[in-house]
Amino acid sequence: MKILYFGTASISKSFLEVLFKDKHEIFCVTMPDKPAFRGQKLTPPAVKSFALEKCLQIIQPEKFTQDVIDEIKNFNADAGVVVAYGKLIPRAVFDLPKFKTFNIHFSLLPKYRGAAPVQFAVLNGEKETGVSSFYIEEALDAGKLLVQEKLPVDIKDTSESLFAKLIPLGIDVMRETLSLFEQGETQGYAQEGTPTFARTFKKEDGLLDWNKSAFEIYNKIRAFYPWPGTFSLVSRGKLEGKRIKFIEVEILDDKTENSDTGKVYSIEKNAGFTVLCKTGKILVKKVQPDNKPVMSAWGFLQSGQLAEGDFFGGLTVLRHK
Repeated sequence: MKILYFGTASISKSFLEVLFKDKHEIFCVTMPDKPAFRGQKLTPPAVKSFALEKCLQIIQPEKFTQDVIDEIKNFNADAGVVVAYGKLIPRAVFDLPKFKTFNIHFSLLPKYRGAAPVQFAVLNGEKETGVSSFYIEEALDAGKLLVQEKLPVDIKDTSESLFAKLIPLGIDVMRETLSLFEQGETQGYAQEGTPTFARTFKKEDGLLDWNKSAFEIYNKIRAFYPWPGTFSLVSRGKLEGKRIKFIEVEILDDKTENSDTGKVYSIEKNAGFTVLCKTGKILVKKVQPDNKPVMSAWGFLQSGQLAEGDFFGGLTVLRHK
């Protein structure tokens, strides 16, 4: 088939590699080069690098001008495929292919429409998620479904590990969708249920609220790994005012109600330290102190700067000062 492919990030490259391996004729549309790393050197998207390596036709439009639309139209695509492109595509473009354009979305739509479906699935403690292919429409992730496959979420999954499991499933969904098109099955079916939305996160969203339950805090730490990460400030102790990132924790208690939320309850030899939540407590196993590398919590404790009875709190109010 002749595939009009929209994608930018490394995840997009994984899908593009499969389309190339499957011997489709491909026209790539990706984002312009952007400054990256410390030197802010202009860096091409992963999709562009692969396309150039394989001599695929490619454009990087800042806007979908009439000239850009005409160039895409001249390709005469059979189907459009979108995977993590990063820009809204106008109807004048997504309606061009013979079988229109579909998107690969990492949730069971209409659940978690938007930019961060995998993080929200982990954050909300979902036991199941999946991948959906659906027709692009002007409304956000609201088009007719084509293929939908489910995947269980392990209680130890982070957003990173869950994403790694969803990518091969997403590739299967993409292939199955293209197979439907080849068989002439292009009708799709309406999304059913109440939509929910998965907004993007910012660094400040990573602040932990110790007035949540141990399960809620545990899920947030899993969901925000590796981005944007979770953190708390020491509000009482030698490290008062210092930020500590929480990398790995486990739940030790999920029932006990606590009033001293955020308190370093105990030091666990060779393991780390426990912190009281509104309900239950967590064992902190891996941390990243300010301006230091990730380390075991037990190793961090050897500095003697965090002790039983210290407290973690919020950004603006040091409750126990």
